[in-house]
Amino acid sequence: MLYAVVDIETTGGHASANGITEVAINIHDGNEITESYTTLINPGRAIPAYITALTGIDEEMLANAPAFEDVALQIYQLLHGKVFVAHNVNFDYSFLKHHLALAGYDLQCRKLCTVRMSRKIFPGKVSYSLGKLCNALQIPLQNRHRAAGDADATSILFNLLLEHDLEGTIPEMLKKTSKEQVLPPNLDKAAIMRLPNQPGVYYFKDSKGKIVYVGKAKDLKKRVTSHFTGNKPNRQRQDFLRTIHHVDYVVCGTELMALILEANEIKRLWPENNRAMKRYEHKYDLYVFEDQNGYLRLAIDKHKKNNKALQSFNNLLEGYNFLNQIVDKYQLCAKLCYLQKTATRCTAHENGQCFGACSGIETVAVYNKRLTSALDDIQNMQPSFALVDEGREHEELSCLVVEKGRFYGMGYFKDKNYLADGLASVKENLSTYQSNSYILNLILNHAEQHPQKLYKL
Repeated sequence: MLYAVVDIETTGGHASANGITEVAINIHDGNEITESYTTLINPGRAIPAYITALTGIDEEMLANAPAFEDVALQIYQLLHGKVFVAHNVNFDYSFLKHHLALAGYDLQCRKLCTVRMSRKIFPGKVSYSLGKLCNALQIPLQNRHRAAGDADATSILFNLLLEHDLEGTIPEMLKKTSKEQVLPPNLDKAAIMRLPNQPGVYYFKDSKGKIVYVGKAKDLKKRVTSHFTGNKPNRQRQDFLRTIHHVDYVVCGTELMALILEANEIKRLWPENNRAMKRYEHKYDLYVFEDQNGYLRLAIDKHKKNNKALQSFNNLLEGYNFLNQIVDKYQLCAKLCYLQKTATRCTAHENGQCFGACSGIETVAVYNKRLTSALDDIQNMQPSFALVDEGREHEELSCLVVEKGRFYGMGYFKDKNYLADGLASVKENLSTYQSNSYILNLILNHAEQHPQKLYKL
């Protein structure tokens, strides 16, 4: 078996928007290096100052260097059919695979990561960065942050790993069924193996234990593993993979409960890598307030975090349609509900729909009594029910409660008779969570699709 021990230098941290400035490849037969290749590469773009400060490579050095496509065939031939070995292998592999693809070559190699191998074969080191690991193992490291120097040090490290692999770690990593080569360099495979094949929420953490991503899963093990398949070259993915050191999880009874917990946890923790759910909020709400003349007024307005809403809507049209129905049913003033913006009395007054609150004809007491009836009707229209489903284990049941159109909470119990004591008793045994229209719509859609799980309260 032949190995290609690789190191590259680049203009930045992700392949899709950056170029390669240097490549070094040592062909290793399992005992020693049999062939070496190194070249500078002109990336065809500016070299950032911090890259020059780190590597010493500047634009003047690369002025006469070949473009990547000029050496792509030679690099491909050196790597093809070999096991691709590197320190944090997915970084180097993603760059070379991406740029070889642009040149017309499809790189497909098995991979070995010397970070992951070192964590298993030389456990307990303070750091597994190449520089600190070489220092701990007394490996000479010359020309640090240059491709040839780092590739030579990685080759010596690989020799030591092969020599000290008494438990067959490396052959195990090379098996097709092994996930080692696709996992982030700092994430222990044992953490993945511990994950159950159950619904739940998972938390990716960085080296300091800070949660950087929250996700939900129908099957925790499959979903977490799926994050690490493929070799996407974009910055977000590469930065994300480097950040992950730990994974924790919470098992849920159902996928619906996992979705709800995920939404609440993202709002609570605000992880830096969760983007879509952060942006979600219902956009419009129905509010009631008293104006300076004492009239109660209904209004559709943009969602305000600290204001209590009577009803929430995904768009303005949905809100206005609902308000128009209330105005028609209770003969409220369209102008006082901001459905008309006339300078004088509302047009509905002419046909008897409005009794003149907009012009002071109808008294505050009479108008407010009718509007209060409308508010009671809005509240009574909101459903209260429980959804009962599978629990986290055998003979356990899960319960989600909606009270007057707002999600209240969820929890677990052993016996359906638990519901017989009424809403107050049920609520005592639930964990409360934030409600929004996203969560409520999830629950309402699930209840509509599975009426057999629905218990009215």
